[in-house]
Amino acid sequence: MSLETIISYGLTRPDEERNALVLMGGGARTAYQAGVLRALARMLARQDGAAKQPFPFKILVGTSAGALNASYLASRATEGLAAFEQLADFWTTLRSTQVYQLKVPGWIRSSRIAAALFLSQHVRKQQAFLNNTPLVDTLHRVISLANIDRALQEKTLLALAVTASSYTSGVHWTFCQTARCTDDDSWNRPGRRAEFQPITIEHLMASSAIPFLFPSTPLWVDDHREFFGDGSMRQSSPLSPALRLGAGKVLVIGVGQPERAGLTGAATPAIAARPTLGAIAGHALASVFQDTLRADVEQAQRVSKTLRQMPREIAAVMPYRPIEVLAIAPTQSLDALAQAHASELPAATYNALAGLGALGGHGSPGGAALASYLLFEHGFIKALMALGEQDAYAKKAELIDFFM
Repeated sequence: MSLETIISYGLTRPDEERNALVLMGGGARTAYQAGVLRALARMLARQDGAAKQPFPFKILVGTSAGALNASYLASRATEGLAAFEQLADFWTTLRSTQVYQLKVPGWIRSSRIAAALFLSQHVRKQQAFLNNTPLVDTLHRVISLANIDRALQEKTLLALAVTASSYTSGVHWTFCQTARCTDDDSWNRPGRRAEFQPITIEHLMASSAIPFLFPSTPLWVDDHREFFGDGSMRQSSPLSPALRLGAGKVLVIGVGQPERAGLTGAATPAIAARPTLGAIAGHALASVFQDTLRADVEQAQRVSKTLRQMPREIAAVMPYRPIEVLAIAPTQSLDALAQAHASELPAATYNALAGLGALGGHGSPGGAALASYLLFEHGFIKALMALGEQDAYAKKAELIDFFM
């Protein structure tokens, strides 16, 4: 995040307090966010005894599967805190068959060479490892685009933004929907663009198209068609959209982890096995999804701290103010959690990942990192949500203060 972004957009005092929720991506891992938000809703409900508490965020920003969560919440925002419980209920009923399809022979798990050859042919044929057509039907069923517009028109929300990365131009795009949806507030920076337009299911499919796993999605920008993939790619400044939309406080929920399973424990660096193709793929995806968030949060907090320490005389004449950023991320290894639940995967996916050596095991660096993005099954989802609730309650005091 540049200092220009923080000062010119994020720190200008808005007309009203604007809380923003930023949800990062990570495939099935983003069920963790549903757990955090369910715990948050219950905390806020206890603080306010009203029969129906208002939705606590004015700006929703999502990337990849986080964009799906953000859009789901936007479509339920007029229902107040109940939107968070509904998001959690949705995740508990979700299964891999509602997200993707994969057809591979059972023998593929017995040979890594055969698995690599078969899957490479599969990828060349459909330009992706998986067929995510089922996700289109799922999103149409659970996300009401009309309700998103209603929440914006009623000013329950001020903005919904989702990000995607253009394979065609290399530019990272943020698509913003507001009540008026004009391009007056669009921004154009090197490698980053924004456009104001109604969010569609196609935007969500583009934002969540994990590279190699899901096919690209075409979108129209600047009056021509470009092909887009996951918004986590080339995302140099995850907090920037929220700040440019006028956020005063930002709650960001990532799905990174404190350490990678397989790089610690029984297998020491001296005797660690060579990483498998699946482990390398999992490591690459972890880099796509996690590398920039921590640095962006730390810089925003550092600049805000500096502004707070300015002499009152100087601060009084400046048209800026610090922003408050609170970040929550898993405190336990999601790779290890996925490895414990890998047997829940659909048979075809399990066989393919086993053939690639992507299900972990003794001496396998990276554990089941790749599997963790595809494990949309009850046991893993339930464990992720429980961890999210646990981590949220560990930050209860900070969360309550955030909304005071």
